[in-house]
Amino acid sequence: MNDRPSGAGGRGLTGTAPTTALRYAPVPTTRLSLGDVARRSGLHPDLIRRFVALGLVEAERDAAGRLVFDRTAPAALARIQRLRTGLCLNYASIGLVLDLLDRISLLEAALRGRGTRSESPPWT
Repeated sequence: MNDRPSGAGGRGLTGTAPTTALRYAPVPTTRLSLGDVARRSGLHPDLIRRFVALGLVEAERDAAGRLVFDRTAPAALARIQRLRTGLCLNYASIGLVLDLLDRISLLEAALRGRGTRSESPPWT
């Protein structure tokens, strides 16, 4: 005898798959304060504020008006610092280089999606 109720773990009486909606509790995104980002990146908060003003790193304002950052902000700041020290670029040109690198990544992803592969290694 079958212990499962009709439709559980298989097809129901109508021959269609059961429609069970999975529900997940929303996971809050962790936001970092300016102090946290400065500590993790090793940069002065004023320099990070300058990067935000130049549009090199994204930040939002919380209810109190303070800057809050995504968890990826320290990695983005490290990338900016690598470009600055490795290529001796000023901050205006770093913005252009970051835009171009992001565009290259999108194009390479599109090529991978089509099954075509770039022979050269990624830029960053």
